[in-house]
Amino acid sequence: MAHELVVTASRALLPAGWQAVEIGVDDGAITRIAPAGTGLQGLRTVEVPEDQVLLPGLVDSHVHVNEPGRTEWEGFASATRAAAAGGVTTIVDMPLNSIPPTVDPEALQVKRAAAEVAAHVDIGFWGGAIPGNGEQLRPLHEQGVFGFKCFLEDSGVEEFPPLEPAEMEADMTILAELGSMMIVHAEDHGTLLQAPQASGRKYEDFLRSRPREAENVAIRAVIDAARRTGARAHILHLSSADALPEIRAARAEGLRLSVETCPHYLVLAAEEIVDGATTHKCCPPIREAANRDLLWEALADGTIDCVVSDHSPSTAELKLLDTGDFGAAWGGISSLQLGLPLVWSEARARGLELSQVVGWMSSGPADQVGLQDKGRIAEGASADLVVFAPEKSWSVEAERLWHRNKVSAYDGRELVGVVEVTLLRGQEIDFETPRGRLISRTEAAAPQPQS
Repeated sequence: MAHELVVTASRALLPAGWQAVEIGVDDGAITRIAPAGTGLQGLRTVEVPEDQVLLPGLVDSHVHVNEPGRTEWEGFASATRAAAAGGVTTIVDMPLNSIPPTVDPEALQVKRAAAEVAAHVDIGFWGGAIPGNGEQLRPLHEQGVFGFKCFLEDSGVEEFPPLEPAEMEADMTILAELGSMMIVHAEDHGTLLQAPQASGRKYEDFLRSRPREAENVAIRAVIDAARRTGARAHILHLSSADALPEIRAARAEGLRLSVETCPHYLVLAAEEIVDGATTHKCCPPIREAANRDLLWEALADGTIDCVVSDHSPSTAELKLLDTGDFGAAWGGISSLQLGLPLVWSEARARGLELSQVVGWMSSGPADQVGLQDKGRIAEGASADLVVFAPEKSWSVEAERLWHRNKVSAYDGRELVGVVEVTLLRGQEIDFETPRGRLISRTEAAAPQPQS
């Protein structure tokens, strides 16, 4: 019998490595993987050219879509188109900077209603942990959020205030009972109060205002809370390499701790950022080249589990591109569409393999959130596939990105690697017809091999 779709590739990245395969797809799932030359029949076919490779769809578990409430910053239609253009087939949306934030079941339903009519890729949701909403954690968990985000420092928006470490630990006690996890923006408020205040155009001054010690102290607090509560914890957007020894020690102790970093910490360096370049402002900040090298080492040795975008867009006006004031500009970098070529270009220059990069950006984040049918080419998995040209060079043009606001720290940057085609459940994403689905923790299941 013919499959609904057959994809053939001379180089496809499977969990066991690169293979020449034929892939049968039915009802949106991979039902058969056979060696090249088997002769699978399909009602439709996709043949991957010899100079291109077949990858699993990427999973980005750290995206700020900002809809509803701040849809002028981004939105589900524009964000999911950008994701698809970058080979990302699943995103997990952060509980801020939308209004209302996702801190109770009612807000989650508002968010889901906005997303379900506009999604070009699959979308899941994080819940939020803020002061006083401890009673909302269980009902949000039961509604299928993948975990809960908190800040230990001002989030930048008044409707999502930070937790004190003691309340974070109290919430983690609840999450341990639920089997959920706390994901933490780890910068210590007290340490930042003692740092110089950021203002003006000099990036060096901004960097001093967000010292590594603020991250180190906060990560230590997360580790201590995980030890006392038994809860699973995840460190968001790690930028301080100083914290790596304590992270390694915590894992050696058996604590359930995972860590992510982002393309901007792996590609950019403080020494290269010119004064007034508020396109490059984010929190925690982009640090020095030597720090960047240590983050790469931690990825290679498995200390850092995954690479995700922390896509945090805003309007061009909020970036204060005219004045270049780092103290007053919105902090966030948009890279949802660019993550794979950014990280691959840098990894390639460092002698690392594409298979490593894809693991950090597909199965790594999928495993973190428990989506065993995503981020891998395997029988029973969702047929989320990407045709990628790994040696093709191009230059970023911010105006041509799908992001709603054409502001990019990477405008003009030369990259290697082009996403040619993105398939969601076996259907090519056409950027016109929203075919994405809303997914939840309660629906996540391991792929079942087909007989």
